[in-house]
Amino acid sequence: YPLVEISGLTMGIVGLGRIGSSVARAAAAFGMKILAYNPSTPPRLQDNIRMTDIETLFRQSDVVTLHCPLNDKNRGFVNAQLLGLMKKSAFLINTSRGPLIDEQALANALNNGTIAGAGLDVLSKEPPDPACPLLAAKNCFLTPHIAWATFAARQRLLERPREPAADV
Repeated sequence: YPLVEISGLTMGIVGLGRIGSSVARAAAAFGMKILAYNPSTPPRLQDNIRMTDIETLFRQSDVVTLHCPLNDKNRGFVNAQLLGLMKKSAFLINTSRGPLIDEQALANALNNGTIAGAGLDVLSKEPPDPACPLLAAKNCFLTPHIAWATFAARQRLLERPREPAADV
């Protein structure tokens, strides 16, 4: 609350592989503008996507969504500095890997009103430690990371050719 109309808002997508590209198509169908950050420009870039640097993406997006693998270069990259660039009305979504986010920095940003909210289905430790600061953070919505759990989803994963992961 309050309800937000997403048409005309900007979706910032970090990681433009198969999943990030699918999110871009869905966001475009809802009338959203799309910014994306990826270490390299994907070979088949959709017409409605504008590639940008990570700081611009966090500064200009109304919703930032993470779709990248975890590696030593990006562990904790969503930190107080990047969160501080976001609009006060912005939301952060992470359905990728929990350790991409500095959880204490995100809890602080939520509790201080630096950003409006977060939707996460991954945390740095699962099951979550009772001391995880996000469990009590304002406007932090946590769900289990189980979208892959249906039989049909697992079957698709087994049948699909593997794509190389992007280093974000």
